[in-house]
Amino acid sequence: MKAKCPKVSRIKDGLSCFSKQHVGGESTASASITSSVMRYEFKHGRRYHSFQAGQYSFPNDATEQERLDMIHHVFFRLMEDRLFLAPIDPKGLDILDIGTGTGIWAIEMGDDYPSANIFGNDLSPIQPDWVPPNVKFIVDDVEKDWAEPIQYDFIHCRYMAGSIVDWPRLMTQIYDNLKPGGWVELQETANTLYSEDDTLKPDNALVQMMDHLSEACEKIGRSMNPAPHFEEWVREAGFEDVKEHRFKLPIGGWAKDPRLKEIGTLMGINMHEGVSAFTAVLFTDVLGWSKEAVELFNVSVRKASRDLKKVHPIFDFIVITAQKPETAAN
Repeated sequence: MKAKCPKVSRIKDGLSCFSKQHVGGESTASASITSSVMRYEFKHGRRYHSFQAGQYSFPNDATEQERLDMIHHVFFRLMEDRLFLAPIDPKGLDILDIGTGTGIWAIEMGDDYPSANIFGNDLSPIQPDWVPPNVKFIVDDVEKDWAEPIQYDFIHCRYMAGSIVDWPRLMTQIYDNLKPGGWVELQETANTLYSEDDTLKPDNALVQMMDHLSEACEKIGRSMNPAPHFEEWVREAGFEDVKEHRFKLPIGGWAKDPRLKEIGTLMGINMHEGVSAFTAVLFTDVLGWSKEAVELFNVSVRKASRDLKKVHPIFDFIVITAQKPETAAN
C-alpha cells in the first residue's frame, strides 16, 4: 500500500466540504460547515454529533475515532489487505463511501486511485482537511433524499449496524444513485457471537453485551444485525450478480494463523476499549439502566475481553457485492 495522508487534527474550523441542512425531508447544500453542525453534543462523558442529533447512538470523539480507524485496519487485514471486493477497476470512477466516519477508507482509496473521484458522507464532520485532492467529504443524512446530483459508479457502505431505520429504502436509494452497470458493496459483521468449539457460553459478558445492544437497537428501530438480510434487500432493490463473501472474525489472539491472531488481538482491544462507546447511550437512554449499572456491566465486558485464551468468540464478517443492470434506466 502507498503511504497515506496522516491524520492530523481531525476537527477543523472551516472544514473543506459541503454541509447539507435538511428541511422537510429535502437537502440543500452550502459551501461550508455551519456552526450548528460543528456544535457537538456532550453526554455520558462522551461527545456526539449535533446534525440530526440522536440518529447515531455512538460517540464521535477522538477516542472513538481511534477505535474506528483500528476497525478499518481489522477489516482490511481480514479481506487480505483489500479495500473492496467488487470486480471493478476504480480508475476514473465516481465513488461514494456511505457513513465514512473518520474518512480513512475514502482517503486510502483516493491515495491508491488518484484518477477516481471519492466522496464520503457522514453525520459528523470529523474527517481531516488534509486529504488527497480527489477526495471530498459531505455532511449528510443518507436516510433523507440525496441532494448530490452525481450518479456513482461504485457505492461502498460499511459498519453501519445500529444506524439505519429503513435498510430496504436505503438499498433503493443506492440503486437509484448508481449508473447502469454500477456496483454496490456492503461490509458488516453478523452481530451474533458464536464459537466453533463450544467455549463461548450464553452467560459470557461479551454475548450479553451483544444481546442487550440488539435489544436497544430494536427499540429505536435501527437493527444491530442487518447483515444477514443484505442479500435479500439488494435483490429486492433490483440488483443482479449478487455475491456473498464470508470471513471468520475472531475475538482475541487465540488463532494460530498470524494474520488472524493479529486481527483477533485488535478485536479484543476493540471490545475492551470500545464498550463504553457501545453502551453509553443505548443502555442508559434506551434500556433505562443507571449509570452505575452500566459501568459495572462494562467492567464485566472488559474482564471477558481479557480472558480469551480458553474462550474463542467469532463474528461472521459478511461482504455483499451486487451490480445494477447495464440495461437499467438512468
